[in-house]
Amino acid sequence: MNPSALLLHGMGRTPLSMVQLARRLRAANIDARCFGYSATFERFATCQARLWKRIAATKPPYVLIGHSLGTVLIRSVLPELSVPPRACFFLTPPTVACRMARRFAPHLLYRLLTGEMGQLLADPTFMAALPMPSMPTTVYVGTRGWPRCFSTFASLFADEANDGILGVSETLFSETPPNVRRVEIRAVHSFIMNHENVVRDLIDKIRVTETL
Repeated sequence: MNPSALLLHGMGRTPLSMVQLARRLRAANIDARCFGYSATFERFATCQARLWKRIAATKPPYVLIGHSLGTVLIRSVLPELSVPPRACFFLTPPTVACRMARRFAPHLLYRLLTGEMGQLLADPTFMAALPMPSMPTTVYVGTRGWPRCFSTFASLFADEANDGILGVSETLFSETPPNVRRVEIRAVHSFIMNHENVVRDLIDKIRVTETL
């Protein structure tokens, strides 16, 4: 039996951004469900508690799939789970206080739209303290960044490969353990979850977890 999958969207998005991926997983006989939250209106600790309850109510075996801020939420609850996931799949995960968040964190509109969670993404201490996953984890990294004509954004990354929101270096763990596998995908940050190569790899690797 394939493990079920719980999908978490990124900041500024809704579960709708993960619906297409969920449908494709279900078509492969993987029971996929979405977890919704609001960075604008919800405190991080409140969302964290809701996520813990949702995972605790999920019948094992299961895997966790997160996009961007969703991966931060997943990492924050991992040590508290009595039954850990078989595997984690992180789509463009911020692993440090990313430069895009640091650039816009002081601005009122950013603060209003992203709330406390947007500020946490710009906090080096918070990001450095996130737990490392101990289970098999695949990290999908986007490399289709801003064209040079969008100089305001492209200049944030200089010549570093990026996905338009995160530079490749901002998706690296400080120490990459052997349980973490990285896959680079020619995709932009916001839509990497729908990339054909990501979907195929997810399905293949979720099926492999049956034997873990």
